[in-house]
Amino acid sequence: MEVLGLLADGMFVAVQPLNLFLILVGVALGLFIGAMPGLGSVNGVAILLPVTFLVPPGSAIIFLAALYYGAMYGGAISSVTLGIPGASTAVATTFDGRPLAMQGRASLALVTAALASFVGGTVANILFTLFAPLLASVALSFGPPEIFALMLLAFATFVGLGGDDIPKTIFSICLGLVLGSIGFDAISGAPRLVLFDHTGFLQGIGFLVLAIGVYGIGEMLWTIEQTRGEVTATTPKITAKGVAADTKDAVRRGWKGTTIGSFLGFFVGVLPAAGATPGSLMAYGVTKMVSRKPQDFGKGHPGGVAAPEAANNSASTGAMLPMLTLGIPGSPTTAILLGGMVIWGLVPGPRLFVEETEFVWGLIGSFYVSNVAAVLINLAFIPLFIWMLRMPFTILAPMIFVLSIAGGYAATRDMFDVWLMVIFGLGAFFLRKFDYPLAPAVLAIVLGPIAEPTLRQSLLLSSGDPSIFFTRPIAGPITVIALILIFLPAFKLLRKRRSLA
Repeated sequence: MEVLGLLADGMFVAVQPLNLFLILVGVALGLFIGAMPGLGSVNGVAILLPVTFLVPPGSAIIFLAALYYGAMYGGAISSVTLGIPGASTAVATTFDGRPLAMQGRASLALVTAALASFVGGTVANILFTLFAPLLASVALSFGPPEIFALMLLAFATFVGLGGDDIPKTIFSICLGLVLGSIGFDAISGAPRLVLFDHTGFLQGIGFLVLAIGVYGIGEMLWTIEQTRGEVTATTPKITAKGVAADTKDAVRRGWKGTTIGSFLGFFVGVLPAAGATPGSLMAYGVTKMVSRKPQDFGKGHPGGVAAPEAANNSASTGAMLPMLTLGIPGSPTTAILLGGMVIWGLVPGPRLFVEETEFVWGLIGSFYVSNVAAVLINLAFIPLFIWMLRMPFTILAPMIFVLSIAGGYAATRDMFDVWLMVIFGLGAFFLRKFDYPLAPAVLAIVLGPIAEPTLRQSLLLSSGDPSIFFTRPIAGPITVIALILIFLPAFKLLRKRRSLA
């Protein structure tokens, strides 16, 4: 009951005129920033951080948190309408969101994304409110072996993303792992795979550059090649009756992905340095794995939109938890928020809940208000997003190319990354032409840089003994489940061959 009383006080703080105005402005700006390729919540919060010094510290963090929320919602917009992920957190949304738009069902994809984001944010807010101290202590018990076991489980969930052709899927995963290892070695500091001694490779392959190249330029080239230049505009129609039908369809076909994404995303978001991107990718893989019709994923299944959207919104709230309770940022965006809090004189940690009660619960209350504001604004703007798809592809294709180039440059301000993006786009086009799945490679380049250092740190802790992944109480069960899932396709293939014989 005490928690409910404190939450009520926090909600009262959040709906005060200044704070409510900042929430609405923050969500609207975040929606726009999240939809712009190359920007995302990290850039938005960093750019607008100096503006917040004009308001009290409590109102400032509420504004930035609302911006964070809006950006999580906005990432789905360009993923669905243009096929370009607005941010790395929305890459998995592209897998099924874009095919739905190409079928003239963009409204279903956008409604599904909005509703799943709302549910994911709500579930995360409730878990945050009820279990903040407990979950913070659980997060602290995750060392390198536990995090590697979790990454292994993530790899296991997307082994089947490439369909029945397991060798091509494994090749795609290995390609992603190689690309993810370019740059300086995280343990020894030695440069690796620096092609032609070009200094641009020393900074590694930026994931956003890869994602925009693969799903922006590569998808555009594939669409042009498939239609031989005779591409016409999709003509989606949106009516009140149509939105109602889409809402019903989104709930019916997306509830499982929404549920998985909401809980899995929050848990992954709580883990320090994990963030929303791995959470959304893992949620997509798990949802496809447990689906009765996994073959429908990647072709326009609402569950493939619901899972990553619920997960990235849930993870964004989860990432706030270690920041506030432990002073450890759970994502790059919360790292910037942490810096802002220190500048404002607020010291994150366990004492923050005791010494700054009004600030903490005002922030938690703003999560609920921001979530409601974000879903209402998002749904209200769906007709505008649909209008974008009515443009002829002869106009849309150059626009996609320009946005891809501008987005890739805006992310790093380095022309080397722009050329890399073009190369990745061409490579993705040819891989798809030869029926190699792209999703496992994209997922591997996200999880590889997390999995490799934690594997090596774990082996250093155990003096090279791999049993550390099986003997620890948390890492052991996760590792066993991951190995079962990895070898499951092989067992199914052997059973199928025996039955045919």
